[in-house]
Amino acid sequence: MTPTFQTVPHPAAARDKDPAMWCAVIAAAFFFVVLHRLGIPSKPMFDEIHYLPAARRLIDLTARLNPEHPLVAKQLIAWSMELIGDTPFGWRFPSAVLGGIGLWAMMRSLWWASLSRTATILFGLLLATDFVWFMMSRIAILDMAMGGFMALAVWQWALAWRNPSGKVGRARWHLFLTGLFMGLSLGAKWNGVLLLPLPGLLFVWNRWQALQGRRAGLLWASKDAGPVPGVSVIEAAIWLGVLPLLVYFATFLPAFYYEKDPLSVGKLWHWQQYMLQLQDSVKKPHTYMSRWWQWMANIRPIWFLYENVDGAQRGVLMLGNPFTMLAGLPALLFCAWDGFRGKRLHLLVFAAYVLLVGFWAINGKPVQFYYHYMLASCFLLAALALVLGEWWDLGLRWPAKVTMVLAFGLFIGFYPILSAAELPAKDSYRDYTWLDSWK
Repeated sequence: MTPTFQTVPHPAAARDKDPAMWCAVIAAAFFFVVLHRLGIPSKPMFDEIHYLPAARRLIDLTARLNPEHPLVAKQLIAWSMELIGDTPFGWRFPSAVLGGIGLWAMMRSLWWASLSRTATILFGLLLATDFVWFMMSRIAILDMAMGGFMALAVWQWALAWRNPSGKVGRARWHLFLTGLFMGLSLGAKWNGVLLLPLPGLLFVWNRWQALQGRRAGLLWASKDAGPVPGVSVIEAAIWLGVLPLLVYFATFLPAFYYEKDPLSVGKLWHWQQYMLQLQDSVKKPHTYMSRWWQWMANIRPIWFLYENVDGAQRGVLMLGNPFTMLAGLPALLFCAWDGFRGKRLHLLVFAAYVLLVGFWAINGKPVQFYYHYMLASCFLLAALALVLGEWWDLGLRWPAKVTMVLAFGLFIGFYPILSAAELPAKDSYRDYTWLDSWK
């Protein structure tokens, strides 16, 4: 899902045809499935109760609500309310759009990073059926805006490194878009902040490797080496370091026009500190709170909804796919092994997963939830796709076939409890809660 360190692709991958059409078809099909019953339940579920009032205040600009989070995702909900209507479909439509676009961008990221047609298609199918990406595309909270914009940033990052056109101007444009989308992702929610330094750090590392044996002073000004020939480290720092921060702070512009206690340039930095204090102040235990190791084991989901609503018993269980979320764990170890043997994309996918999960493992935030695992799970499934894709290209195809059958079979089987379908009985949750910890 992330760019290589200027590595040579797998021999089979080098001959692969760009699966752009497959990416578009998978993303479009996913989007239309997400739209099915998007307006149900017709009442707010889970944390929508916090973000919908905040979005309405961004329409009338009367006051600040939900001040512990930045504005981008709430602003998108507000615009959708104005364009489509203050209805359940209107609330959730921005997440649906970004879920579809984000899925497409994730696939394009892995393609340009690996040039493996098989791994790219498998990744799209795995992410579409992992339950988590699907459900976060169907709820009006902040995470899909964060994840969708981050997916777009990683796609542009991979394109900048690969630079298929060979034109410096095109690579520079991709770097600019990387910074823009990273800033928008941060402006939706802070969860992706750990990924933001990676493009810049890898740019410096790749340039250092390319200049081995030459004067170290060339590192900052030279433009004649990788990872993006024609772009210096200093210029890259602008696109990948300065621009995301400028975009992030620019996303607070609507708050400058609140009728009550508006922001100002002088208050902007203080407000960031206040946001952090508010997030750390939530200490009251929650029924569905969980920890990082429970996310990895897929044993502590969240009930977004379970009640009689819209004329039927309905539920939404925020759970990961019971097979692929576990199958991805040994795939990560395969990627780590391959990475230390020279496949740097595999190592980077493994490292990004460890970074994202490790952050929550040591984070002092007292109340954490399974949806905090969303970004890390994308790298988990990227690892699974890379491993299965390599085996497929080597002629070992049954693991990928079995994985796809189980992934789709479980998605179809759990679909009623993922999409707020009408359930036959009040205790229908028993059909889906295989473990006591899922109840």
